[in-house]
Amino acid sequence: MQGEFIVHENTTPLPTIHVVSDSVGLTAQALARAAAAQFGVTNPNIEVLPHVRSFEEVKQFIAEHGQLHKRLKGDENLLIFYTLVDGDLRRSLSDYCESLPNVVAVDLMTDAMNAIAKLSGQTPSKRPGGLHVADQHYFRRIEAIEFTIAHDDGRNPQEMSQADIVLLGVSRSSKTPTSIYLAQQGYKVSNIPLDPSTEPPKEVYEVDRTRLFGLMTTADVLVGIRQRRLGNAAVAASQYADPEYVYEDLERARALMRKLGAIVIHTENRAVEETAQEILRYYERAHPQGADIVIRS
Repeated sequence: MQGEFIVHENTTPLPTIHVVSDSVGLTAQALARAAAAQFGVTNPNIEVLPHVRSFEEVKQFIAEHGQLHKRLKGDENLLIFYTLVDGDLRRSLSDYCESLPNVVAVDLMTDAMNAIAKLSGQTPSKRPGGLHVADQHYFRRIEAIEFTIAHDDGRNPQEMSQADIVLLGVSRSSKTPTSIYLAQQGYKVSNIPLDPSTEPPKEVYEVDRTRLFGLMTTADVLVGIRQRRLGNAAVAASQYADPEYVYEDLERARALMRKLGAIVIHTENRAVEETAQEILRYYERAHPQGADIVIRS
């Protein structure tokens, strides 16, 4: 293997998770983050060895990371999550890790592939990166992300009719992160900021109400978010985070959502994923034919 490994300092109470993959390692990283979140850590330290093609690469990765970890932390203990579809490479890694008393290795692929093979009677392709094959779903996702970025924060309202979903909400109501999450699932999203001093684009009145969603939160939560957003500029722009102004902002937005017939989704104390899933529950009931062609994660 060429080059040097870069080990990032681990500032979390959890061990560094070392990902070994014959693709880019996104599957293992996602599972690592989901597991770490159960321990209150949403951004665990992860080191990745992607595009593995030989066992020698893996041995070097383990040896160098073990040595560096010993220098930094005083021990050589390593936690490894691996997603390898090549049977020989997977067995070599498993056997090698079992011979090392300081390594805990977790195989994330074998049980899943074996279960599917057993019940389907089919044989896995053993093609690395199969999840990321450039098929029609992949291109739909890319198209959705590009559309959503181009229609963020009220841009290009004349193309709003092309959106699968239109989000409305006041400033800091999670419109953009929710839009991007939905786009990653294959939905084209347009989001429109609501503000007491400006009128929404006329095109929003023409949107099918089953595609129109208003993001709503409480005044207390929104004040806190806006104050943190402003930081040291809070005094100069106090109206933006003033409780009375925020309450009026939300009430005007609520009135417009009722007028438009938008489905109102509350975002306070919710992760973006939870907000998006509630939106999709409503959307998919109204548009089952559209839900059939999007990405399932």
